[in-house]
Amino acid sequence: QVQLVESGGGLVQPGGSLRLSCAASGSIFSINDMGWYRQAPGKQRELVALITRGGSTNYADSVKGRFTISRDNTKNTVSLQMNRLKPEDTAVYYCLAGVVTPRWNEYDYWGQGTQVTVSS
Repeated sequence: QVQLVESGGGLVQPGGSLRLSCAASGSIFSINDMGWYRQAPGKQRELVALITRGGSTNYADSVKGRFTISRDNTKNTVSLQMNRLKPEDTAVYYCLAGVVTPRWNEYDYWGQGTQVTVSS
């Protein structure tokens, strides 16, 4: 079994910053892609940022230049630094990890979600 625990959400004013973190634990051999998705009320879940095990990154156009994704492979963690936040960034943010188990099976695991609210 694998658990992803997120932290760092909250309320911030427009233009402010937040840092989200996600730690994976459990039956993990390695982790391939890790990423952050978000879902605003009434909208579909969308990709925010993705990072490969080797460190290559991919961002949604709406967050390029404002958000930075990073990971620590030794700790099985992924973080999202969010700067210059806008009200439209308000959503529940979910962590995703492509986990390879000791039996060499790969599964996608999701965190429980953390609320980010950008409002004055």
